[in-house]
Amino acid sequence: MPLRMGRVGRPGLLGAVARTAVIAGTATATSNAVDNRARRRNAEQQAYADQQMTAQQPAYAPPPPPPPPSARAPQPGGVDVVAELTKLSELHQAGALSDAEFASAKTKLLG
Repeated sequence: MPLRMGRVGRPGLLGAVARTAVIAGTATATSNAVDNRARRRNAEQQAYADQQMTAQQPAYAPPPPPPPPSARAPQPGGVDVVAELTKLSELHQAGALSDAEFASAKTKLLG
């Protein structure tokens, strides 16, 4: 009687489980390698973009804008604009000035 060296034909249950484990392990390793490579590439691109942004920024801070002229500062001739507008508004609310008179006085005062 001849000596059998092993199973001939399809693998048994253990062989199928082993093959599945090898295939799953290879797929996982490949997936992890692809993810790691993508992460490294994204990090390099971000570092390059940050470097380019730093290089494009001016080396000095721009001067601050000049302060707006104060509305409280008296105009030449010593007229306090805010005080005059307040008086006109009070007269208008009291009924001493009509809408047209108030508008024309305000326009005349503001120049």
